[in-house]
Amino acid sequence: MKPWLRRCALVLSFAAVSCFAVAQRGETRSQSPNEDETDVRLPNGKVQRDEILKAEHEQNLKDAAQLADLAEQLKQELEKNDRYILSVSSLKKTDEIEKLVKKIRSRLRHN
Repeated sequence: MKPWLRRCALVLSFAAVSCFAVAQRGETRSQSPNEDETDVRLPNGKVQRDEILKAEHEQNLKDAAQLADLAEQLKQELEKNDRYILSVSSLKKTDEIEKLVKKIRSRLRHN
């Protein structure tokens, strides 16, 4: 397997596992009966932290889907070109992929 394809597969699998872990943590947190009384509640009665985690999880899923799409586009571009040709759009796609991975990583570290 080509190194760039391995990296893309690794990034995609990391994103999927991370999203799953965040979802599992959110489920166990919402199921705990001994919720702290110091948790900030929103006007609708929900815990603010749970709503933030839910929003971040949804954003991680959107970013992971976009990441998979960009990786597929990059793969197609690289397969289309000769080994001596590297297009500017391919470089831009790798930069976009890197930015998405950093966003996802920072959200996961935030939790």
